[in-house]
Amino acid sequence: MSFRKIAVPLAAIALFLAFWEALVWLMGWPNYKMASPSDLVPAYARYWNLFLVMGWQTLWRTVAGLILAIVFGTALGMVMGFSRTMRDALYPLLVGFNAVPKATVVPIVALMFVGWHDFNTVLIAFMISFFPIAVSVSIGLSTLEPEYRDILRSLGASQTTIFRKIALPKTLPEFFGALKVAVTLAFIGTNLMEIVSPHGRGLGALFDSGKTNSDYPLMFAVLIALAFLGIVLYYIVVALEKIFAGWAERPAG
Repeated sequence: MSFRKIAVPLAAIALFLAFWEALVWLMGWPNYKMASPSDLVPAYARYWNLFLVMGWQTLWRTVAGLILAIVFGTALGMVMGFSRTMRDALYPLLVGFNAVPKATVVPIVALMFVGWHDFNTVLIAFMISFFPIAVSVSIGLSTLEPEYRDILRSLGASQTTIFRKIALPKTLPEFFGALKVAVTLAFIGTNLMEIVSPHGRGLGALFDSGKTNSDYPLMFAVLIALAFLGIVLYYIVVALEKIFAGWAERPAG
């Protein structure tokens, strides 16, 4: 990774934090109304052990839900991509399900599985993040050029070979593009359940504790911690994309 690719994002983050600090100072907002970046350092120092424990709880549940979304979304996308009938049958159901605000689904799941916090948190992370993966895989496979498929069939290639040689590489760029979106969605689902669930744990529960105690620096510190975890997971996906689909990247003009 070049120096520019590291320096430019870090510089942008530093400018954002400086703007945030200056805005709070200029507006004269107290920290019980709007915490500034300088207010977050004492919060991290005071609750560092909670951030480590609850941050890990949030992270592993998010990753577990994301892995389930990848497996189920890819399988469903393949079914819809290879079968027009299944695509026509399932697309309305998927669109309708995705149109339902997940904030309304979270309390229902929390009540259905009371006491199963790990399960219902992973479930919501999965439910909120599988849709873009399924759609991207479906589009990638359904738009496969029939000429390539016909040529390989004429050469005696099996359906497995056609999928491995043409369909899979064709779908990878769309898949990783959807996975970048799914990463952030999974964190949203995890955090929603951690806040709503009566047995919530993780950073969402820590945020709710800060809200209950009117500890605004703690609340904003949790938000920044969630953003940090999301950025880390996002760049892990970017690294995997470069390994498996780096060939699809075009240099900037």
